[in-house]
Amino acid sequence: MGKIEAIEKAIEQLSPHELNKLRAWMDEPAAQAFDNAIERDANAGKLDWLVAEGRAEMDAGEGEEI
Repeated sequence: MGKIEAIEKAIEQLSPHELNKLRAWMDEPAAQAFDNAIERDANAGKLDWLVAEGRAEMDAGEGEEI
């Protein structure tokens, strides 16, 4: 049995709680990469149009505060 097959077999034996913990652990690198990309884009000014759009909506009375 290869490593992947062994991992699959072990995952199949996890309790629902353990499976949720594994999912959270596996999702963390992707979530961190997404957060880093958003931060880079924000720092580079690539999201400035969103801020301008939101301010324009608020000034026109079309937006709502959150």
